[in-house]
Amino acid sequence: MSRRLFTVGPVNVEPEVLQSTTKPMITHRSKEYKQLHGNIVEKIRKALGTDMNVFLLGGSATVLIEGSVRNAVSKKCLSITNGSFGERMIDCATYNGKEAVTVKVPWGRAMRPSHIEGKVGEDIESVNWVSNESSTGVLSDSVAIADEVRKQNPDAMIIVDAVTSAFAADLKVDKMGADAIVFGTQKALALPPGLAIGLISDRMIERSAKIPNTGYYTNFQKLKKNADENYALTTPPVSLLYGLDYQLDRALSEGMAARYRRHDKMASMVEKWADTNLNGLFPEEGSRSKTIGVLNRGELDFDAFHKALKAKGYEISNGYGEVKSSTFRIGHMGDVTPDTLTELLDTMKGIMEEMK
Repeated sequence: MSRRLFTVGPVNVEPEVLQSTTKPMITHRSKEYKQLHGNIVEKIRKALGTDMNVFLLGGSATVLIEGSVRNAVSKKCLSITNGSFGERMIDCATYNGKEAVTVKVPWGRAMRPSHIEGKVGEDIESVNWVSNESSTGVLSDSVAIADEVRKQNPDAMIIVDAVTSAFAADLKVDKMGADAIVFGTQKALALPPGLAIGLISDRMIERSAKIPNTGYYTNFQKLKKNADENYALTTPPVSLLYGLDYQLDRALSEGMAARYRRHDKMASMVEKWADTNLNGLFPEEGSRSKTIGVLNRGELDFDAFHKALKAKGYEISNGYGEVKSSTFRIGHMGDVTPDTLTELLDTMKGIMEEMK
């Protein structure tokens, strides 16, 4: 039975979007591919208001998060974490032999400049964090954190996981001034998984030339050389690129400001529903995600509730990490609208009444 996904990711992909990925295959060294790649890069830059380098790489976003660390850090970095995916960024450093100084912020709380005050010394080569923590539903102010990094150490690279925030929350990309902002196709772009997208600064590419053992697949020198010609380093998922081109046209047609307002409205809807029908949202007020509602489940039997919800054609996400047993999550990103979200929330309320 097919279900409409209101999950944290992969998210629901509309039929017309899936259809856009079925164009005839082309080779990744053809003129047709070069035009497709170039169009996508320009549309991403236009949508996000930046002139940064754009890398398109087959794989989940993690491949470019790990790649960013490998290209920016020879020995030591600082990682801020307030959830499971912040912990993953730490793993991306340590599993590659880097020393990761860690700043741990309580789950459900936003990361703030004060958390790294006095911690970005001259030996820190990069500072890494997740802008929108999927496990807790917390959206931190990445611009403010980036400003604090530069205040302490202008040479430190800034690496930001924007997997569940890009194209849904206004990240103020140019104002942030990060060196790597990474996301993927399977979240707010509402496409199948399989393509990582990175906004990469010139100075990170310059840094990468001095870093040993950056590998091949995520070697920023090689990626840059190919990207400048609107080609991929290795065989890309061409079908996904067709879909990305289609979705970027839709995002630009909607208008990015309108897109951000739509996601903001849906976040408010979930917050109001949680306050009325359960025990509210898990994250602190004022720093709540625009794409993921993390709800306190209280005494709700989530397994029974979710089974009933699936039977009615909807699927949401369980809690994650340290709060798995006390929360559940609703993804409201991509092509979700307030109307379709209302249908979900009304269905959820009906099931809860039946379970009493």
